[in-house]
Amino acid sequence: MTEEDIAVKLEGHEHEIGSLKHRVGDLEKESHTISELVLAVNRMAVSMEHMLEEQKKQGERLGVLEQIPLNTGRKVKEAVISTMVGAVVGAIAAALIALL
Repeated sequence: MTEEDIAVKLEGHEHEIGSLKHRVGDLEKESHTISELVLAVNRMAVSMEHMLEEQKKQGERLGVLEQIPLNTGRKVKEAVISTMVGAVVGAIAAALIALL
């Protein structure tokens, strides 16, 4: 092998090494971008977990708030029935007293 052949092969290797360095640089940039994306997805997942927990709490509070009118309605119904029964019993008692 002559010096000229060696020089040609070295030049070919240098060109290939330069190309590989360029490709490795591109891969490093892509790797960094992928790492940033993974971190962003992780933050989003954590955020969604917190949102789900808050939504559950709000659902529980909403359930309590929905029960208030039902409970109030029941109490009003009980009061009306008690008043009517009291009025009927009072009327009967008054009639009995009037007959005596």
